[in-house]
Amino acid sequence: MKIGIGQRRARLGVRHLLAARAAAVDEVAEAMVALHATDPATVHLAAAARQRVPDIPAVERALYEDRTVVRMLGMRRTMFVVGAGLVPVVQEACTRDVAARLRRGLEQHLAPVGKNGQWLSEVEDSVAAALAARGSATAAELSQDEPRLRTELVYAPDKSYGAKAFITSRVLGLLAADGRIVRGRPRGSWLSGQYSWSTLDDWLPARATWPPEAARVELARRWLAAYGPAPITDLRWWTGWTAGQTKKALAELGPAEVDLDGTPGIALAGDLEPVATPDPWVALLPALDPTPMGWQSRDWFLGPHGPALFDRTGNIGPTVWADGRIVGGWAQRADGEIVFNLLEDLGKEPTAAITAEAARLHHWLDGVRVTPRFRTPLERKLSL
Repeated sequence: MKIGIGQRRARLGVRHLLAARAAAVDEVAEAMVALHATDPATVHLAAAARQRVPDIPAVERALYEDRTVVRMLGMRRTMFVVGAGLVPVVQEACTRDVAARLRRGLEQHLAPVGKNGQWLSEVEDSVAAALAARGSATAAELSQDEPRLRTELVYAPDKSYGAKAFITSRVLGLLAADGRIVRGRPRGSWLSGQYSWSTLDDWLPARATWPPEAARVELARRWLAAYGPAPITDLRWWTGWTAGQTKKALAELGPAEVDLDGTPGIALAGDLEPVATPDPWVALLPALDPTPMGWQSRDWFLGPHGPALFDRTGNIGPTVWADGRIVGGWAQRADGEIVFNLLEDLGKEPTAAITAEAARLHHWLDGVRVTPRFRTPLERKLSL
């Protein structure tokens, strides 16, 4: 069965809540499977782009009070915000393997200072116990409780870029990847990347249990529902799975094979009927938004615009969208003004709609200045 670019763009608009917006961040997270959270601002901006009425306090409540969405390390060792019910799925499908790699790396760096895996486990248990006793704590507070967190490592000692650092963040990251602790409220505004910590059992006490194989099947199903149809390589890239893990999950899931304009792809077996083309729509999506970061093969919505919109390591900057494809980029200047640059001629009506969307974003930010963590050529140029 053939599914062309037009149908893929229609599905993107509808399923990613860009052609018809949602009400709550929970709906956004469910639709997108996971919101990128490496840059803290992305979570709020990605939600705002998909909400009928953007609401920062509501996002904060969902994250830190209601806890219906949770920040965690996930696919490809990337920070995401996912629905609370998806936490154990991502944990077993992806993060458990990430934790194993993080542990091996830290143990290798500890060996030259005479520390081994048993020593690391003792430190982890001590930190987890201290955190449980406090209920919530910062990295600095936990370092007071467990001084071994201040063990210092030297990186690249013979290089000009060599540096020294305590193991604090690596141990806390490892505990989080193992599903023992979780990042809580930031120590500052919603733009801050410095968090307090809590034990996962306190933060999210009622969690389902998933075997790794079943979790990978479920995650593949959810990704195909949101991002399919797509090449298998896109699924493998997004999840960070091995070829064997991907093959086994798909064998259990049983997707349908489809033709994506000459490229082999897959779709959920019950998701082959065409989606109605939505009314014309535009959107201003933030850097690292989950839509453009949802696929490795992006030509069908990116076109020739990659060099202006991506940095050298594959991180996308702020983008302007129209009817399922990227048509430009945007940035925020020092005075808070939202500016954009269209990379192709769209005509009067789409341009007017994009101008209105930029005004909506400016009003919503209300003076807050957001600078993407990863700067891209067009964003740098526009922000001057």
